[in-house]
Amino acid sequence: MSVRVGAARMRALLLTLVTFLLVAGTATGCSGGDERPRVVVTTNILGDITREIVGDEADVSVLMKPNADPHSFGLSAVQAAELENADLVVYNGLGLEENVLRHVEAARASGVATFAAGEAADPLTFHAGEEGGSDDEAGESDPHFWTDPDRVRKAAGLIADHVVEHVAGVKEKAVRDNAAHYDGQLADLTTWMEESFATIPEGRRALVTNHHVFGYLADRFGFRVIGAVIPSGTTLASPSSSDLRSLTRAMEKAKVRTVFADSSRPTRLAEILRQEMGGDVDVVSLYSESLTEKGKGAGTYLQMMRANTSAMAEGLTGD
Repeated sequence: MSVRVGAARMRALLLTLVTFLLVAGTATGCSGGDERPRVVVTTNILGDITREIVGDEADVSVLMKPNADPHSFGLSAVQAAELENADLVVYNGLGLEENVLRHVEAARASGVATFAAGEAADPLTFHAGEEGGSDDEAGESDPHFWTDPDRVRKAAGLIADHVVEHVAGVKEKAVRDNAAHYDGQLADLTTWMEESFATIPEGRRALVTNHHVFGYLADRFGFRVIGAVIPSGTTLASPSSSDLRSLTRAMEKAKVRTVFADSSRPTRLAEILRQEMGGDVDVVSLYSESLTEKGKGAGTYLQMMRANTSAMAEGLTGD
């Protein structure tokens, strides 16, 4: 009797062990051959655009959190590993993701396909003293191409091309259909922005910003860039007292009394400028370099651009 009980227990133990090994083997197998294709995107603006194009065809992982600064955000070891395990990496380039580019280069060196959207979107260059940057940056490419929705249309089409070419397992028709639908939304955005900006008198089409970020928008929609509180294309620079005095003089000459500051960063420098000009300056918040969380005003690229356009039109007409 005891022999039969012992044998039964042994069979039960063996059955449990085999079941465990089968389950474990299935789990590991799924994470290997059956793993979904993955696209990794550096910035959250490009991440939203890429998700619109990829749809359900692959997983899209975005490294930059909402309300972060693309010039200064960094990666964890886990995020750096994500880059090297991706089927495709989409990044801005042109020096925007200053602490991330070395990881993108490492992924490319290991054989991962990469696409620099900014470099493919007909980049503009910074100009010393106007429309873009400090003397040190003159001639360098401006990375903030997304403020022109027409350039985003071009970049979005190229993202679709790279997804189809490099991400195995996606359905090309689905990706192309997604891209065509989004292209229509971007075209509608451009038309709406043109109509909204048409309400601004020619003499008031002048921009002063927290740093040089709206050069593409100015070029596309006919604005003059008077200057920036931080006379640079990156938030990592700092203005000198002479920089602020020069900007104050330029604003007084152009009769500009509105400064557009990024909503995700403190407006301390813009407030200093307000004091320099005797308090007669309006500081208007825009979403310039990062999306917000969903439902917080700029959860998508389209929402961000519409919110900014409305704020700029209101801020420059005085209505």
